Amino acid sequence: MEKKLYKWQKECLDLWQSNGCRGMVQAVTGSGKTLLALAAADRLLKNVNPDLKVKIVVPTSALMLQWSRSIKEFLTKSQEGSEICRTGSLLKEDAGISSQRCRIGLRGGGYKDPAECQYMIYVINSARYELARQILTELKQGEAVFLIADECHHYDSSENSLIFEFLPFIEPYRANYFTLGLSATLPSGQSRQFLTSALGRRIYSYGMAEASKLGTVCRYDVFHIRLSFQGEERLEYEELTDKMTLLYSTLVNAHPLLRKMDIKEQFDLLRNLCSSKDIKIAEAASAYMKLSYKRKSLVCLASDRISCAWDLVQRLDEHEKILIFGERIRQAEKLYRLLQERYPGRVGRYHSEMGDQANRNTLERFQTGQIRILIACRAMDEGVDVPDASIGIILSGTAARRQRIQRLGRILRISKGKDRASLYYLHIEETSEDVCFLPDGKENTVIELGYDSGWRRFFNPVYDEAATKVLENLADAGAGEDKLREAEYCLKLGIVRADWKRGPDYAEGQIRRAKGTRERNYWVCVKRLGMMLGGEV
Repeated sequence: MEKKLYKWQKECLDLWQSNGCRGMVQAVTGSGKTLLALAAADRLLKNVNPDLKVKIVVPTSALMLQWSRSIKEFLTKSQEGSEICRTGSLLKEDAGISSQRCRIGLRGGGYKDPAECQYMIYVINSARYELARQILTELKQGEAVFLIADECHHYDSSENSLIFEFLPFIEPYRANYFTLGLSATLPSGQSRQFLTSALGRRIYSYGMAEASKLGTVCRYDVFHIRLSFQGEERLEYEELTDKMTLLYSTLVNAHPLLRKMDIKEQFDLLRNLCSSKDIKIAEAASAYMKLSYKRKSLVCLASDRISCAWDLVQRLDEHEKILIFGERIRQAEKLYRLLQERYPGRVGRYHSEMGDQANRNTLERFQTGQIRILIACRAMDEGVDVPDASIGIILSGTAARRQRIQRLGRILRISKGKDRASLYYLHIEETSEDVCFLPDGKENTVIELGYDSGWRRFFNPVYDEAATKVLENLADAGAGEDKLREAEYCLKLGIVRADWKRGPDYAEGQIRRAKGTRERNYWVCVKRLGMMLGGEV
């Protein structure tokens, strides 16, 4: 199986092995972290102990099920054999494959398989209170244990770190204990130090730029779409900001270190100050936190977001699968109802209030193509694998770089017939959202767009000028009203797609492959745009 690994995965495995089969790997989402981990387990099984116990910790039940499918596929292709353990019963997967060694057990999300299965996958909520005891018991019994911590940046909190409670007691058994931490965005500071003590140092980093260049993830385009507050939203935002500024001055005077902290550190300190014995400081910190949450909600729920997403979806290719990411469930539900009216039976939603089974059903329908548009709130940020999804829309989000990278990663997996992916990042001008996501991939494109909710249109000065010239040239050439309306419609679609950045030669190839009149007309307009932008008439 190692012959099928990417070069970076082979290099990473060698470094991991030379580091005593311990360490953390930071690699862009979609580049093959799961396969890397399974190849590492395969090395240990072959070279160290054929009865190795593999323990995998994940943050969500959806990711647990995805790991289960990946293990089954890996074992089948490796001809190692696979038997799946479900609530204590063993179900044979493939009649011609040995099932004596390799079994998969799940703990969490309603699954309670016996812990002695060779491959055990735990949702962190279940792992907190049982994994440490199980690992220590197996090590004392002479077993070899391989702990894979997927999305390991989650496991430094006081609750989640309970999975590492066995560490002070394993020195006599350390030769049989192996680790691998996986994340697209490893933390820094104290969080990094803790994870290093638990899993080993970072041994490899594989970023977006390199992954794009080497083709291990899909090439992509990022659109920054500027929105505006409507009605009283701007006034309310400014009033909240003024109040927060006054409170912040009071807090900084008492704790000057606040100025030197990043956002996360500031809010950690402010939470502690809410319980300060100094009543004035405690009240100021508490009021600041409440105002901050209120301002964030105002930005997150700004009315332009729904209308922009609605107009954007209607302009995208009707064959593309779309993931829409939001922060608030009521916002997601509102957009779901609007899109469901426009595309009945083709839209789904995925969030915590839906319940595990309903979410699993929705995700399965999205994966199989029964629905084309999926609206999610945070629950889809990590680990969910939908390779053929090519469009991501961030309806609302946080300023956290980790979240933006994770959401981009949901649409970057390579899939047959998938040429490129597009991420649309909606943000309100002149707010704390001003710092947009700028990916580091040089092979990719970043396009700035504005959105006018009054006119329900998108705009870009360069595109708009070229589009106007295309229409003028058509009119000068004697095109009738029907042809001009058709061209205007196609150009309205083109502004939210990156096709006009590809050049006239690319458009010419698409014209030859077009399957219908509307599609051909679209690419003819894109070609004319490309010629205009390239200095040709």
